Amino acid sequence: MLGSSIPCQEGAVTQLHRRFTSEQVKFLFRAYCERAINRGEIEEVLAIGKTRLFALLKAYRHNPQAFTLTFQRTTPARLSAVVEAEIERALLGEKSLVEDARLPLTLGAMPA
Repeated sequence: MLGSSIPCQEGAVTQLHRRFTSEQVKFLFRAYCERAINRGEIEEVLAIGKTRLFALLKAYRHNPQAFTLTFQRTTPARLSAVVEAEIERALLGEKSLVEDARLPLTLGAMPA
Protein backbone atom coordinates (compact mmCIF):
# COMPACT_ATOMS: atom_id res chain seq x y z
CA MET A 1 0.00 0.00 0.00
CA LEU A 2 1.30 3.41 -0.87
CA GLY A 3 -0.77 5.58 1.48
CA SER A 4 0.86 6.82 4.63
CA SER A 5 -0.80 7.99 7.79
CA ILE A 6 0.15 10.79 10.10
CA PRO A 7 -1.57 11.73 13.32
CA CYS A 8 -4.91 13.00 12.13
CA GLN A 9 -5.91 16.57 12.83
CA GLU A 10 -9.51 17.62 12.35
CA GLY A 11 -10.14 17.75 8.61
CA ALA A 12 -6.53 16.92 7.69
CA VAL A 13 -5.81 14.74 4.67
CA THR A 14 -3.54 12.00 5.92
CA GLN A 15 -2.67 9.89 2.89
CA LEU A 16 0.69 10.68 1.36
CA HIS A 17 -0.64 10.36 -2.20
CA ARG A 18 -3.23 13.04 -1.44
CA ARG A 19 -0.76 15.47 0.11
CA PHE A 20 2.04 15.25 -2.48
CA THR A 21 2.37 14.49 -6.15
CA SER A 22 4.61 11.68 -7.31
CA GLU A 23 6.85 14.29 -8.94
CA GLN A 24 7.31 16.15 -5.65
CA VAL A 25 8.35 12.95 -3.88
CA LYS A 26 10.64 11.97 -6.78
CA PHE A 27 12.32 15.36 -6.45
CA LEU A 28 12.95 14.75 -2.75
CA PHE A 29 14.24 11.22 -3.36
CA ARG A 30 16.52 12.42 -6.14
CA ALA A 31 17.93 15.08 -3.79
CA TYR A 32 18.38 12.45 -1.06
CA CYS A 33 20.20 10.08 -3.42
CA GLU A 34 22.48 12.95 -4.45
CA ARG A 35 23.09 13.67 -0.74
CA ALA A 36 21.64 17.17 -1.05
CA ILE A 37 19.20 16.56 1.82
CA ASN A 38 19.21 14.08 4.67
CA ARG A 39 16.75 11.43 5.75
CA GLY A 40 15.36 13.46 8.64
CA GLU A 41 14.47 16.35 6.34
CA ILE A 42 12.48 14.09 4.01
CA GLU A 43 10.71 12.43 6.95
CA GLU A 44 9.77 15.84 8.30
CA VAL A 45 8.55 17.22 4.97
CA LEU A 46 6.55 14.10 4.10
CA ALA A 47 5.49 13.52 7.73
CA ILE A 48 6.39 9.82 7.55
CA GLY A 49 8.60 7.54 9.61
CA LYS A 50 11.85 5.85 8.70
CA THR A 51 10.24 2.50 7.82
CA ARG A 52 7.74 4.08 5.41
CA LEU A 53 10.46 6.28 3.91
CA PHE A 54 12.71 3.35 3.13
CA ALA A 55 9.83 1.30 1.68
CA LEU A 56 9.04 4.15 -0.72
CA LEU A 57 12.72 4.80 -1.42
CA LYS A 58 13.20 1.14 -2.33
CA ALA A 59 10.37 1.38 -4.88
CA TYR A 60 11.86 4.62 -6.24
CA ARG A 61 15.35 3.14 -6.59
CA HIS A 62 13.95 0.02 -8.28
CA ASN A 63 12.48 2.13 -11.12
CA PRO A 64 12.62 5.92 -10.70
CA GLN A 65 10.75 6.61 -13.95
CA ALA A 66 7.81 4.34 -13.04
CA PHE A 67 7.64 5.38 -9.37
CA THR A 68 4.23 6.68 -8.40
CA LEU A 69 2.25 7.46 -5.29
CA THR A 70 -1.02 6.85 -7.07
CA PHE A 71 -3.13 4.56 -4.94
CA GLN A 72 -3.84 1.30 -6.69
CA ARG A 73 -6.35 -1.05 -5.08
CA THR A 74 -5.14 -4.65 -5.15
CA THR A 75 -8.51 -6.16 -4.26
CA PRO A 76 -11.92 -5.61 -5.80
CA ALA A 77 -13.85 -2.73 -4.28
CA ARG A 78 -16.93 -4.93 -3.86
CA LEU A 79 -17.68 -8.52 -3.12
CA SER A 80 -18.63 -10.64 -6.09
CA ALA A 81 -22.36 -11.01 -6.82
CA VAL A 82 -22.16 -14.69 -5.85
CA VAL A 83 -20.67 -13.89 -2.44
CA GLU A 84 -23.17 -11.09 -1.82
CA ALA A 85 -26.05 -13.43 -2.68
CA GLU A 86 -24.71 -16.10 -0.31
CA ILE A 87 -24.36 -13.58 2.54
CA GLU A 88 -27.87 -12.27 1.91
CA ARG A 89 -29.26 -15.82 1.89
CA ALA A 90 -27.57 -16.61 5.21
CA LEU A 91 -28.76 -13.37 6.82
CA LEU A 92 -32.33 -13.90 5.65
CA GLY A 93 -32.23 -17.43 7.06
CA GLU A 94 -31.10 -16.10 10.44
CA LYS A 95 -33.70 -13.32 10.28
CA SER A 96 -36.47 -15.87 9.84
CA LEU A 97 -35.22 -17.72 12.93
CA VAL A 98 -35.18 -14.54 15.00
CA GLU A 99 -38.66 -13.53 13.86
CA ASP A 100 -40.16 -17.01 14.40
CA ALA A 101 -42.53 -16.61 17.36
CA ARG A 102 -42.43 -20.38 17.98
CA LEU A 103 -38.74 -20.25 18.95
CA PRO A 104 -38.04 -18.93 22.44
CA LEU A 105 -35.29 -16.35 22.54
CA THR A 106 -33.68 -15.12 25.74
CA LEU A 107 -31.15 -12.40 26.23
CA GLY A 108 -29.21 -14.39 28.81
CA ALA A 109 -25.69 -15.74 28.51
CA MET A 110 -24.91 -17.96 25.56
CA PRO A 111 -24.08 -21.60 26.39
CA ALA A 112 -20.46 -22.56 25.93
